[in-house]
Amino acid sequence: MKQPYHFLLLLFSLLLAAPRAWAQDDITVSGVVQTETGEPLPGATVFVKGTFIGSSSDRDGKFQLRADFSTPPVILSVSFVGYESREVTLPQPDRNLKVQLKVNSVLTSEVIASASRVEEGILQAPVTVEKLNAQQVERITTADLQGGLSQYKGIDVNSSSLLMNSISTRGFNSAKSERLIQLTDYFDTQSPSLNLNAGNLTGLPELDVESVEIIHGPASALYGANAFNGVLLLNSKDPFVSEGLSVRVRGGERSYFDGQLRYAQKLGEKIALKVVGSYTTADDWLANNYSATSPIVERANNAEGSTLGYNAVNRYGDVGNTYNSSQPFPGGVSAELVGKTVFMPGFTESTLIADDNKAKAIKVHPSLSYLVTDNVKMTVGYAYSRGTASYQSASRYRLRDFGINQLHGEIKGNKWFLRGQSVQDFGGNSYDLTFLGSFIQTSPVAEGSTVRYVDQYFGTYNAAYKGARAQGQTMEQAQAFAQAQANAIQLDPTSARFGELRSRIINDPRPGLGAKLSPSSYLNEGNAQYNFTLGETTSLIVGAAYRKFRLGSNGNFFSDDNERIQNHELGGYAQLSHTLLGDRLKLALAGRVDEFKNFSPALSPRASAVYSAGDNKQHNFRASFGRAFRSPTQLDQYIRVDIGQVLLLGNVGNGFQGYTLAAANAQVIGAAQSNPAVLTQYEYSVAP
Repeated sequence: MKQPYHFLLLLFSLLLAAPRAWAQDDITVSGVVQTETGEPLPGATVFVKGTFIGSSSDRDGKFQLRADFSTPPVILSVSFVGYESREVTLPQPDRNLKVQLKVNSVLTSEVIASASRVEEGILQAPVTVEKLNAQQVERITTADLQGGLSQYKGIDVNSSSLLMNSISTRGFNSAKSERLIQLTDYFDTQSPSLNLNAGNLTGLPELDVESVEIIHGPASALYGANAFNGVLLLNSKDPFVSEGLSVRVRGGERSYFDGQLRYAQKLGEKIALKVVGSYTTADDWLANNYSATSPIVERANNAEGSTLGYNAVNRYGDVGNTYNSSQPFPGGVSAELVGKTVFMPGFTESTLIADDNKAKAIKVHPSLSYLVTDNVKMTVGYAYSRGTASYQSASRYRLRDFGINQLHGEIKGNKWFLRGQSVQDFGGNSYDLTFLGSFIQTSPVAEGSTVRYVDQYFGTYNAAYKGARAQGQTMEQAQAFAQAQANAIQLDPTSARFGELRSRIINDPRPGLGAKLSPSSYLNEGNAQYNFTLGETTSLIVGAAYRKFRLGSNGNFFSDDNERIQNHELGGYAQLSHTLLGDRLKLALAGRVDEFKNFSPALSPRASAVYSAGDNKQHNFRASFGRAFRSPTQLDQYIRVDIGQVLLLGNVGNGFQGYTLAAANAQVIGAAQSNPAVLTQYEYSVAP
């Protein structure tokens, strides 16, 4: 973590070295924000237009802020959810200002910045955007923010655990959505190792969410790779505007408890401090579907309830054995069992997780903001997140004490910004349930013994079957008897031996021996953007982004046997906008080029036209074209995991290149079981 701390120290030094003097013409402006009937509007935001100077109204609707009248007039921008925003021009200071806002029946005045990376009305945006304000976020009653987004149009949520939700727009949803990127204040919140956003684990506590913006559809033209189906952006509350202490406590079924705290305070006129934290816990729901695994995954599987046993979906350690005459069981293998596959039943999720069935999430987000000038603001912050939940992907994982450290800094003006962050994830005590169940089954029945539980099970099944047939039982009866006898000698999950093996395996990170997951990867990222004004009706936005990954897993699921894997991505984008017909027609053309270490560059274009009709431009017609792409994740590129039936290998360097066209035929692949030469084999080797 040395590089992140150096990065934070540099930003903090710049903060301290910045100018400290305010303009001598700064004068306090105060007043009240009301409805048209004179009712106060508490929580209304008041900004000096074109600056970061702002405040919010108190419970009586009163506000106070300072403004520079050296070059009058000063324009105040006043807004409140559900009311039309208003601009008030002040040619001179006013300490008794009264601002009345009109009720807005439609959200024509909602302002967003995510669609075009500049502020614009939500109905004038070139793409479909859903926006939630702070009040709407507070009304979400699900365990976390992402889960509650499913009630809004076009948003799908997939849950693999109580606090592990994956969202997507316009289809293609899965337990690990890789087609939508999630940002908090425009900083990527993904885990560098797993390339996933663990629900809202790494996002903001809801108490600090000012708004949520969801872009529907392709957004790679401005956001780059993986903004294939859209973007989820969480905007935090400004400590200069939203001050004070807020506490929220919730409870519910499944022993659910959620406590959140937010404290923000201005330390003078230029510096503001904010600390946000949350703690959530509940009884996690556990998978209990024990249907037979699809033959696509387990070709030799038997039907559910078969007396030969079967491989179940949510059972881990279901070991199959196809009997053959050469197996060294006492007395030899029954001729009637030769060629048949018998499955030793594994362990359920509730058994393997044992007393670790709590879903938990802890988040602590301190930050410090500094107004370098009225028009330039600097923010440095740290986000610590740690949680426990179950996660479904190629296997079933128990992410226990899985966490992320994020250091980030930003300096921005009215037309530009510079952002940088460093993210590190850590596995904590996470483990793979499939590995855990399988390694318990293949453990010796006692310390020092050469007999494993699987050997004992299939030997007992064979002997019991032969004995039952010798006594005149039918084949079906003999199979049922053999299954009962073999099941009776299985390892008891309540025994001390089971507990000993479980503890040993989930704490062993060695590939092929233990189930512990040890991700420890880094992501360093930088972004910059500038907005050029090319006359009164034309503007040009240019920006660039760079990210570098340093991947590590101790060989658990990356091919990082000797050193960390280095990977990088670089992108540049531009957007040209022009307005016509008295600002009623807005044309925009955007494009982005992304360059990757392992793949060819990719171009993402977007073109749009928005026409606004009506006296207040309340009727809007939009036409747009966009193209986006999803780049392979770090796991897609460098994974190396043996999950039993399948060996997962990345596709970079000399990694797995696939099979020949002939082998793609299912019949040919099936024939390869007896003739492996049918398949074209490749050596697997990936250089870091």
